[in-house]
Order: sequence, then C-alpha cells, then structure tokens
Amino acid sequence: MASTFSFDVVSDFDRQELVNAVDQTNREIIARYDLKDTKTTLELGEDAIVISTDSEFTLDAIQTILQIKSAKRNLSLKIFDYGKVESASGNRVRQEIKLKKGLTPEVAKQITKLIRDEFKKVQGSIQGDAVRVSAKAKDDLQGVMQRLKQEDYPMALQFNNYR
Repeated sequence: MASTFSFDVVSDFDRQELVNAVDQTNREIIARYDLKDTKTTLELGEDAIVISTDSEFTLDAIQTILQIKSAKRNLSLKIFDYGKVESASGNRVRQEIKLKKGLTPEVAKQITKLIRDEFKKVQGSIQGDAVRVSAKAKDDLQGVMQRLKQEDYPMALQFNNYR
C-alpha cells in the first residue's frame, strides 16, 4: 500500500471533442437558412479558432452555436479566450478565439495557497503548468477536489493521475 496518495490539477481539454464541436458548427452554418449565404469560414488551428464572416450579427450567432456544440460535448466554455473583432477585406469581420491550455503561474499559486491555508495535512506543489496535490489519506484529497470545484477560476480545472 502506498504511503501517500496524489493527483494533479491541470487545465486541459479534449482536442478531439473540440474538433467535433467545430465540425458540427460548420455543418450547422451550411444548413441554416440565415447563415447559408454569408460565406462564413471557421478554421481550427493548433491553438486558436478563426471565424471570418460578413457581419458582427452573424459572428455572434456563430459564437453561440460554437458554445452550444462545445457544451454538449462536455467542453468548458472557459477554454475560449475571445479576441477583439477585426474588420477584414470586403466588408467582412474576423475574430480569433485563443484556446486556453495549462495553468498560469498566478492560478497555480492561488491553488497552492488555498491548499496551504485550508488543508493542513495536504501538500500542494507547482510542477510546470500543473499542481501536484498529495496527502496520506484519500479523504483529504477528495476534500481538496470538492473545495477547488467550488472556486471560480478563469480556466477549466481537471483532476488526473489520481493514485
């Protein structure tokens, strides 16, 4: 039996689910009567999604569709970092949506401080863009998970490597 148990707090998303959500959004753009003739493009890059369409009104509609499709695929809407709307050539608008991945150093410090302040028998350590949480009892770790779920961080948190 292991003497200590641990898990990692990370901020990540399932890339394949995001690909599927973008694909479903593209299909709905093609199928919807009000979006059919807008010549909208939705491109998924390595770390961003670029939307190009004919007006800000259709841009809002496309963002809503993307959010709905992502939520149905259990993707957190906190992974999207919306950039400013830019005007592109031919009276079109363009927006880049960056995809957030990994904990920022500030959020990692907040998490370790919360663990230090509220859980005396639990240790938290920053390891790159993740936080390793360890304790002698599994119940303490589950308490930390519950407490972190209550907080509202600017990014989606997941717990993995639970051992």
